[in-house]
Amino acid sequence: MCCKLVRLNFGRNFAHFGELGIGLEQTSERVRSDTLFSGWISAYAKLFGKQEAGKLLKGYEQHPELAFRLSSTFIYRRKGNRYTYYLPRPLVLPKGYPGSSEEDDLEFAKVYKKLNYLPLKIWHRWYQTDESFTEDDRDELISKAKARTEKEIDKGDLYHTGTFDYSKSFKFDLVPKIAVDRTNRGTNFYHTGFVKFHREPEKDEDAGLYFLVSFPHLFDQKLEHNLKISLELLGEEGIGGERSSGAGRFDTEWLDLDQLWTDILKPSNLINPHYCLISLYWEKSLPNGLLRESACYEIMARGGWIASPFSGRQLRRQSIRMFAEGSVFPILPQGELADVTPKEFKANHSIYRSGISVSLPINRSE
Repeated sequence: MCCKLVRLNFGRNFAHFGELGIGLEQTSERVRSDTLFSGWISAYAKLFGKQEAGKLLKGYEQHPELAFRLSSTFIYRRKGNRYTYYLPRPLVLPKGYPGSSEEDDLEFAKVYKKLNYLPLKIWHRWYQTDESFTEDDRDELISKAKARTEKEIDKGDLYHTGTFDYSKSFKFDLVPKIAVDRTNRGTNFYHTGFVKFHREPEKDEDAGLYFLVSFPHLFDQKLEHNLKISLELLGEEGIGGERSSGAGRFDTEWLDLDQLWTDILKPSNLINPHYCLISLYWEKSLPNGLLRESACYEIMARGGWIASPFSGRQLRRQSIRMFAEGSVFPILPQGELADVTPKEFKANHSIYRSGISVSLPINRSE
């Protein structure tokens, strides 16, 4: 299986990544795997036709093991030639994390729980190596909990790897909008939330999103090339909401994995291997053993609107519940495509939501 890292550089562009239930005034800072898959396939259909896209999806519905796999997008941050990639923190504690009986546990537990995303180096150490969570990590989190300013933090490995800098990679803004009624010309004033990624050219710093994509062995080279072209089109048109305002446009950069990424995908000497999702996951019939006692997971509802390039109609797609990123399972989850075509849309073409998953092996603490 060939795995690539793809960086999405939004430059000065804003983006609106809405999710079910958060409203127009709020936006996420990233795109989940099902939304990325839908946008990518929609761009593929525009370039190569409705029939080709339908044939591709039908094949993946019947044989998900032949499909290319996408992680969700996550934040990256660049300073000069140094890149920091963030991954979702697994929903299980790392080995070495103090038990609840520790007197100072409450001093840093709140800080730990706020670390929803970890730099690659820390993620790897905590969940895939023998070193795991250390006394120095505990002391640094206690220091972070007590500090009133950044200067008071003990600047150890967590600080220097960017563990506390995730929220500095982007900011949210509210932009005023006016909707005009087509019938009576009445106006309605509202706000839409946008995310803008950190960018300081004078300091040679910026941030954006990245994702992992893996192609099965003997994957069609022509199809892979066409998918790359389709992603370029998606970048020109934009991903997410408010695209008519120019939001969501990006440039792409395809990269081979470096040694740290290779070690993360194939770690050695795992004692109690489990699998942490870095994408959404859905399967009509869950495999036996997936939800054993050692599993730890979060379920979220996924809905949204259909934006078909062929029908011109806007309809709500069927809502389904999926396992979220960071969920941990004792066996490797595979996933499949979910048919979420509304009844009113059956005559046009099928609509799918991708539950085909990507996960990383980790050590599960006892």
